[in-house]
Amino acid sequence: MFRVMLVEDDERLASLIIEYLQAYEFAVDLVSRGDLALAHFQSTSPDMVVLDLMLPGLDGMVVCRQIREISRAPILILTAREDSYDEVSALEQGADDFVSKPVQPRILLARLRALVRRIPGAANVSNAADIDTLQFGALSISRSDRLVHWRQQVVDLSNTEFKLLMVLVESPGKVLSRDDILKKMRGIEFDGLDRSIDNLISRLRRRFDDQNSEKIKTVWGEGYLFSPSAWE
Repeated sequence: MFRVMLVEDDERLASLIIEYLQAYEFAVDLVSRGDLALAHFQSTSPDMVVLDLMLPGLDGMVVCRQIREISRAPILILTAREDSYDEVSALEQGADDFVSKPVQPRILLARLRALVRRIPGAANVSNAADIDTLQFGALSISRSDRLVHWRQQVVDLSNTEFKLLMVLVESPGKVLSRDDILKKMRGIEFDGLDRSIDNLISRLRRRFDDQNSEKIKTVWGEGYLFSPSAWE
């Protein structure tokens, strides 16, 4: 899991970006004013920054320069401006890449993943299945050791429970039908009668204090969804 500091004053756009990125391998902290960005960066040490240029309190160009003076963390600029001068200026201030508004979430995700690959020692994040240790808030899963930690405590899962959890976390933010889950776990199709997946989901929820089904959501008529932002 990579932490992103998003500096954006447009609440609607910020909400869209946060919801989309947190469905993948990014945790997002929002800062809505330019004059608060540097202090937040220093206190949280994010892996990368997504920065709007037009901000209240302090211009994004200045924020970019301030962060670059103290860190080599990748900085991606969001801009609605069409003047190439702004792009050149921001690159000179230390920005690494640009995404133009209106933002297309898939493009933003691809650009961030490209920036992650520049971080020394960073894992290839193109697919959650390629990562040995998965982190979602207070949930940590080591694939190779088959160890699960929740709020710094080891969770003792059965082999079947661990398999189900892995199926869910490898598709964060995506609805998986019972058929999808059974095919991934056992290589068989759902016959419309088998309730074993429902029972396993209930057991997993009890393991992680998920009485309200916020971490593993039920999408009625469709299946189950692992919510990556609910594991704080």
